[in-house]
Amino acid sequence: MQHNLQAYSKLIKKEAKNLGFMFCGIAKAGFLEEEAPRLENWLKQGMQGEMHYMENHFDKRLDPRLLVDGARSVISLGLNYYTEQTQADPSTPRISKYAFGADYHLVIKAKLKQLLEVINEKIGEVHGRAFVDSAPVLDKAWAKKAGLGWIGKNTNLISTKKGSFFFLAELIVDIELEYDIPSTADHCGTCTRCVDACPTEAIVAPYVVDGSRCISYLTIELKNEISHEFKGKMDNWMFGCDVCQDVCPWNRFSVLNSEPAFQPNEHLLEMDRRDWEDITEDVFQKVFKNSAVKRTKFSGLKRNIAFLKS
Repeated sequence: MQHNLQAYSKLIKKEAKNLGFMFCGIAKAGFLEEEAPRLENWLKQGMQGEMHYMENHFDKRLDPRLLVDGARSVISLGLNYYTEQTQADPSTPRISKYAFGADYHLVIKAKLKQLLEVINEKIGEVHGRAFVDSAPVLDKAWAKKAGLGWIGKNTNLISTKKGSFFFLAELIVDIELEYDIPSTADHCGTCTRCVDACPTEAIVAPYVVDGSRCISYLTIELKNEISHEFKGKMDNWMFGCDVCQDVCPWNRFSVLNSEPAFQPNEHLLEMDRRDWEDITEDVFQKVFKNSAVKRTKFSGLKRNIAFLKS
C-alpha cells in the first residue's frame, strides 16, 4: 500500500510538471488548527474591508473535508507568472505583472481539469475538486503544509528557490497519498523591506496585512470610491500592486515564466499615460478580452485612473 502511495504521488507530481506547474506538493486533508484563531482575529479587526465573502463559510475555509466528500489529500500547485517585461511608458498608470497576460483563473482551471483526468485515467476513479482563488480555501496555508515554502512578512508564500511570483491552486481529492514535509523554517530573518516599502502601510505588522489598505484591494475588490486618505499613496498603480514582492530579496531567484498564455499583451505594454486616461470601453474590452483586469470592470479601471490623476 505504501509503495502505491509513493507511486501515485510521484505520478501526480510528474504530470503536474508536464502541465507546466513549477511546484507540486501534497498534504493530508484536515482541520487547519493554527489558522483558525488567526483568521478569526483578522476578521474581527475588519481587515477584510468590503470582502464580505471572507466572512462566509468560516468552517469550510479551515477544513477541506467540508468542501469535498471524503477528502483525504490536498494537492498544492504553483504556476510561475514572473516576467521582466514592463510597460513602455514609465509614467503610465501601472498594472501588476500577473495581469499582463490571460486570466490565470482560466489557465489554471484548465490545467487542473487535465491533471484530474490523468489521475482518473492512471490511478482509477478519484473524486476531487479544483480550486483557483474562487472558493473558501486557504491556499497559502495548504502550500506551506505541502512544503512549497513559508509565509513571509508580506503574507505571500515564498520559496527559497523561486521567490514568490507564482499563483497557487489546489486539487482536493478523496484518495490517500504520500505527504510532503511541511515548511517550518522562516527565511525572512530580520528583513523588513516589504513592511517598509508598502505605499499605503497595509503591512500593519510582520505577517499581518490589513486587506482594506492594500493597493490590490483598493484597485480591484473595493466597489465604492477610494478613500481620500490614499491620495498620493497609490504609487501609480491602477490594477494590483507588486511593491512588496519587487523589494523582496528572495525574488532575485525568480525565473521567467514559460507559459504562452501569460505572455504580455503587446498593446497593453505600449499604451502611454494619455492612452490610459482616454481609454474607451471598446479598447478596454479588446485589450482585456481574456484578462484578470476584467474583474475591476471598465468603470472600476476608469475610477482608479481618475484617482491617480486627481
